[in-house]
Amino acid sequence: MTTLLDLLVGSPSVLALGEPTHGESAFLQLRNEAFLTLAEHGYRSIALESDRAAGLVADEFVHGAAVPLDRALTEGFSHGFGSAPANRDLLLRMREWNAGRPDRERLRFHGFDAPLEIEGAPSPRRHLTRVCHFLGIDRESEIDALVGDEARWSDTAAIWEPGRSVGRSTDAQRLRVIADDLLTELYLQAPRRSEGWQAAFVHTTSAVALLRYHAAAAAPLPPEERFARLAGVRDALMAENLLAIRAAEADRGPTMVFAHNTHLQRHGSTMTMGGTETSWAGAGAIVASLLGDRYAVIVGSLGVSPALDIAAPAASTYEGRLQQTVGLPGYVRASDIGPAERREHDYRYFPLDQAAVENADAVLHIPTGVDPNVLAARILALPGVEQVVASEENGSPEGAWGDRFFSVGPDRRQPFATIVEHDVPGFDEASQLDRPGAFRLNLDLGRAEFERLFGFPPKAFEDHRDAFDFARLDTLLPHPCYALYAFGSVVMPGPQMLPEIDRLLAIAHARATERHVRATERHERSARRTADQQE
Repeated sequence: MTTLLDLLVGSPSVLALGEPTHGESAFLQLRNEAFLTLAEHGYRSIALESDRAAGLVADEFVHGAAVPLDRALTEGFSHGFGSAPANRDLLLRMREWNAGRPDRERLRFHGFDAPLEIEGAPSPRRHLTRVCHFLGIDRESEIDALVGDEARWSDTAAIWEPGRSVGRSTDAQRLRVIADDLLTELYLQAPRRSEGWQAAFVHTTSAVALLRYHAAAAAPLPPEERFARLAGVRDALMAENLLAIRAAEADRGPTMVFAHNTHLQRHGSTMTMGGTETSWAGAGAIVASLLGDRYAVIVGSLGVSPALDIAAPAASTYEGRLQQTVGLPGYVRASDIGPAERREHDYRYFPLDQAAVENADAVLHIPTGVDPNVLAARILALPGVEQVVASEENGSPEGAWGDRFFSVGPDRRQPFATIVEHDVPGFDEASQLDRPGAFRLNLDLGRAEFERLFGFPPKAFEDHRDAFDFARLDTLLPHPCYALYAFGSVVMPGPQMLPEIDRLLAIAHARATERHVRATERHERSARRTADQQE
């Protein structure tokens, strides 16, 4: 097994970390840890598979601007990625790093995707208008007339039916000329408009990207060729953005890139549609061909994902072989991975194959994602543990249905561990458990362990409350409501935390077992006294 830092021997300027699927939070949580580790070694920027223009809002937040966190998440990400709890953590941790540091040491956030989806793209109106405002040029009425109804641009059917696309219309061609004119004017005004110039440049190139994509959608090609062409155009736009980001970051330090494996791998991407295999050059293949050994790629591999209903792989597959050797999330040099079979592919997961391994520098394998069922199984494996799941049948309030309570013995009034998935309005909302996939593990640590971990006794918690972000993932914290009783909590612990979780569970379980033994002894003594009195 190798560490992330072992992979930096070649000093790449771009280190790409891929995930084999979207929706498994473990990859994002490990990405956060990896990036903050890299920041300690000179990395100064991260680029995500998200709209580059939207990323300007997120970058303002991480640099301390008066941008509300909610806005940074909703407007600073595309594809709905702002709802992922781990992306909230990323922005906050970057902002904390940046506080008080000079610009050369600050971390920057970038999106490197185009402002579109494969199956649809908006008009360039908002980007062109934004640039006109920056330059002080009045061409908005002309742009509005050419764009017309937004619906004709966003029509998803136009992606598959070239005759419905406006991409090669006279209006679209005139808009491409306007975008090019604005780009020229942007450079002409650069000497006297340096502040805000980079953001305006991003909006201009985003408009150009949209018009290019619409033009590709209007090409009269058969369906399978159309998909490959559109996927290739999107990846080409992503590659162009990555290279522009590297140009902007060249004098500050290397960049970490995070996206789906198919966008980052060095070899070509393929997909089967209607029984026909289509292929195209992904962004990674393009960038790697231009940067050479300055581009390094770690592809993601996944064993089990409860969140995505992905079961354990067959032992003969690449993932199955890695499951046998990697007990916790870890990096394996690609050269150390022998031949294996390709795991069965479905829409949820793009499995490793020979080409993916041979063209990667390393593989990050995550044996399992963590959800409430995974944690519950570990708790129930401890001796004498009983579980109660809140439900309508046992009289629990509706807001708690599904929450789990674990105790030793018949006395369930004092559980040693709980797993909750709901906020309690007006009482317990600090962990923001209403977020997608969010849950919290709570543990009875006892006074001694509580003080050892947090540096103060449970009774002093209120004096320290403001020091904690109770919604942060992968972080052992005092319980926001029951810290006074020596309870700790972790929101969405990732698989890398399982050894520590097991240690803390052992402590909580031992305390519960001791209470149960004492209670049993008291009951037995009381029973004997009663029997003696009756005699």
